Amino acid sequence: MKNSKVNRMRRDTDIFQKVVEFIDEGASFAVGLVLNAEGSTPRKAAVRVVIDETGKIWGTLGGGLVEAEAQRRAVEVCRTKQPVVFDMLFHGAGRAADDPICGGSMRILLDPTVAKDRTCYAQVAEATRQRRRGVMLTTVRTAEQTEVTSQWFSAENIHADLPFPGAENVRSCLARETPGLFVESSQTSDVSTEVLVEPVIPKPLLLIAGGGHVGQALATAADLAGFDVTVVDDRPEFTDPSLFPAGTATRCGDIPKQIAALASAADTYIVIVTRGHKLDAATLEACIRAPVAYIGMIGSRRKFSLLRENFIQSGLATEAEFDRVFAPVGLDIGAVTVPEIAASITAELIAVRRKSIAHRASSGTEVS
Repeated sequence: MKNSKVNRMRRDTDIFQKVVEFIDEGASFAVGLVLNAEGSTPRKAAVRVVIDETGKIWGTLGGGLVEAEAQRRAVEVCRTKQPVVFDMLFHGAGRAADDPICGGSMRILLDPTVAKDRTCYAQVAEATRQRRRGVMLTTVRTAEQTEVTSQWFSAENIHADLPFPGAENVRSCLARETPGLFVESSQTSDVSTEVLVEPVIPKPLLLIAGGGHVGQALATAADLAGFDVTVVDDRPEFTDPSLFPAGTATRCGDIPKQIAALASAADTYIVIVTRGHKLDAATLEACIRAPVAYIGMIGSRRKFSLLRENFIQSGLATEAEFDRVFAPVGLDIGAVTVPEIAASITAELIAVRRKSIAHRASSGTEVS
């Protein structure tokens, strides 16, 4: 293989748009898709990459031997135009052996025929941009040759009469936000059908109130952790897109009003890090009753205690409503510097998202 250069995608979801672009350019390429992964493996099911006819790869299957093998095979399938499925075992005998020793296995599809499924890939790319839930079904039918088809179903259009693996299984994968591989073998012929059900879930939205140093560092850390980030500030110099990772949305205007307008979904997270306690309080007032997953506010415990008393006495919030606010914001990891504070906040966002942790009064990074 002459060219094994790897082009890392900024986000996994960018891969759908990348496939559409390759199709529209008339490029010769294959999509690599992890159909199943068991045990300890470098990547899990539903991970996609694009590999062109020279072996250049966009995205990653985890590097190492599995990626090299996929690149080598992709060069061949780009020539033959025939999809192939192969299994990679990580059962090497030890450190001196060439084979991987992780102990797991990966089943990988290489499909050079995705141009016929452009509509599906475009639908998934658009659903991702519009933050709509749904599922992508990749069907691999193996007889004398392997045939692959892809379909997109929005969450509202999973019909009861959906063929194998059936609507119940598809809805279950979507509800669990977990991909599933379903296998059906013919009793009368050497034909097998594998269907990967892949939930397409919008990235959680992080609203950062305040584009100062902490807001900028948090945008970078949260972007790497898989959040879609929107930064709101009333100063144009702190909503300059060049201050933030590519793809970050910025809004310049009245911070409380902007946050209130955006805080409307259960997968939304809000972190309040404005330039002063009065603006922090006004922003919190604007969103404290919003049906969001998380509200966090920077500051000291004294500041938080005084705000709590004021909000409850004035009727701006009940005790239960105020006590869901994470303040001081961030996990208590002893953070001191701005990057450390951003890391502690991002860790807390992940803990809320993945483990559904609730606020504890003793937690948080105290910043005066």
